[in-house]
Amino acid sequence: MQQPSGSNPTRRALMGGGLAMIAAPLAVPAWAPPAVYAYVGCYTTAQRYARGDGIHVYRVDPDTGAWTHVQHVGDLVNPSFLVMRRDQRYLYSVHGDETYATSFSVDRATGRLAPLGRAQTGGRNGVHQAIDPSGKFMLVANYSSGSVAVMPVRPDGTLADAVQVETLPGQPGPHRIEQAASHPHQIVFDPSGKFVVVPDKGLDRVFVFGFDPAAGKLTPTAQGSAVARSGSGPRRAAFHPALPVTWVLNEIGSTVATWYWEAERGHLRPAQILPALPPDYTGESTCAEIAVSSGGRFVYCSNRGHDSVAIFAADPGTGLLTSAGWMPSQGRTPRFIAFDPSSRFLYAANEQSDTVVTFRADSATGRLTATGQTIHNASPVTIAFGTWDA
Repeated sequence: MQQPSGSNPTRRALMGGGLAMIAAPLAVPAWAPPAVYAYVGCYTTAQRYARGDGIHVYRVDPDTGAWTHVQHVGDLVNPSFLVMRRDQRYLYSVHGDETYATSFSVDRATGRLAPLGRAQTGGRNGVHQAIDPSGKFMLVANYSSGSVAVMPVRPDGTLADAVQVETLPGQPGPHRIEQAASHPHQIVFDPSGKFVVVPDKGLDRVFVFGFDPAAGKLTPTAQGSAVARSGSGPRRAAFHPALPVTWVLNEIGSTVATWYWEAERGHLRPAQILPALPPDYTGESTCAEIAVSSGGRFVYCSNRGHDSVAIFAADPGTGLLTSAGWMPSQGRTPRFIAFDPSSRFLYAANEQSDTVVTFRADSATGRLTATGQTIHNASPVTIAFGTWDA
């Protein structure tokens, strides 16, 4: 008996004297790559000799690293550092030379931003911020005020004014202009989320605080701070993803230091210091940013003046560094460098040449190769990435 056409996706056929079931192929949903977005902040004021105009949002091709412009968020003063909350539903900006931070919601369908409001950081010239692992607090380094602040993050993603402001004590370094007072330049949570490391460019120290996520409170550790080389100017820090190692980039001295991290008590122990500039370079230069490959095999540091990215190979057992060369940043004053979420592409934000340059990073050798793609963005100084299922 013949079945009506289309009455059942399975049809019977007589084969070799028996019956066999032949099923129609099932529809398999096409795999969609994750959506990746880049958020670029810039300097905007005459005081900063800037040409920027706010935050720009780009869609990133995860295969080629190519960027497509999505949105411009204007009417912002110096959105100089951006950070995405861990759930990637909110973006936060501090503002160079100002006393507040701004929150934005992220549209997961388009990557676009919508402003939510601002709150006071408890100091001036916030230069870096970090969200604690619980997502309930944002810590801010107030460069000009020499302080670290704790700001509550409300359930709706908005910020509340700072509830704790810790002034950093100590003797200024020898550089009469750059080290006249305390200048904290970054907030870095250790892998456990229990401690915070704060490089202080002005005091030649790396401060360590314990952080209580229940109370949202910073407490200095027994060590208090690690003393860096006089005049080195600690600016940025990064933890190895697996080893108990912290790398600290020194802005004024143009060096990168390796410190061993004693996680039980939040203690830094010095191990090594290396130049971030080639031995034959005699010009003026300062270090700006540090980036670590996803497996911790390579460390990258940007040089402003030499206008390059220094490449270091990390020993897989000790974390000690060996110089692996330099790559021109293909622009002037690379204030910021960062990997995309895949760790295949490294981007250099060249502040004074108004470009973001794309490099492909070789996971085996650490070598950087320019892809030929340059994004034109005025006075870029920070990039935050977001990625989620499309």
